[in-house]
Amino acid sequence: MNIEDFRDYCLIKKGVTESFPFDEQTLVFKVMGKMFALCGLERIPAQVNLKCDPDRAIELRETYDGGVVEGWHMSKVHWNTVMLEMIPPKLVMELIDHSYNLVVAKFTKKLKTEFNALS
Repeated sequence: MNIEDFRDYCLIKKGVTESFPFDEQTLVFKVMGKMFALCGLERIPAQVNLKCDPDRAIELRETYDGGVVEGWHMSKVHWNTVMLEMIPPKLVMELIDHSYNLVVAKFTKKLKTEFNALS
C-alpha cells in the first residue's frame, strides 16, 4: 500500500478529518477530533503510526519483524509504526480499522451521540 491509498482509506471513514497540527510533513487523521493515525509524508520507506490494543501490538511486532515496530515518537504500549510496503495491504486496512474502532469505542456519551448523528 502506498501513502495515497492509506490516506484515501482513512478519509472514507465516518467522521474523519485530516490536518497538519505538528508540522507540514506530519499528516494526522482524527475521528471526531481524536487522533487514530498519522504519517510522516517525507519518511522513506512509507510508514504510519496506528493505535493498537497492547496485546495485539506485541503479537504484530513479533509476527512482522521490522514491518511493525513500536510507535515512533508515540506511546510504545498503544501505538505501532507500520511500514506500508512491508505489510499486506489487507492487513494495513485491518489495522486502520482497528485503530479507528479503538478511538470510537472510547468516545464520551456526547461525542457518541454526535458521531451517530453523522450520515
